[in-house]
Amino acid sequence: MSVDDLTHRGWTFLSNHAHVLLCVSRDASMRIRDIALKVGITERAVRHILSDLEEAGYVDRIRNGRRNSYQIDESRCLRHPIEHHKTIADLIRVIHD
Repeated sequence: MSVDDLTHRGWTFLSNHAHVLLCVSRDASMRIRDIALKVGITERAVRHILSDLEEAGYVDRIRNGRRNSYQIDESRCLRHPIEHHKTIADLIRVIHD
């Protein structure tokens, strides 16, 4: 079974919030358009997710002229009680390794 077959099944183990965060962790200055294409959601949804992450203190937006970059607070704990004992750094490490 190919990766493409898996992505067309309608659900994934990680949320779009996690996918956006992981994109930013790979490239802090990735354009919203590129994040949207990679995650498979609209640019508006990416903006909303980044706003959620910023309001919750998971990312800080840094203005660079006309573009933004994002700095992740990797020490923050995951939000759900089942995974609250793990940090953003743990999530990034598991996915990127």
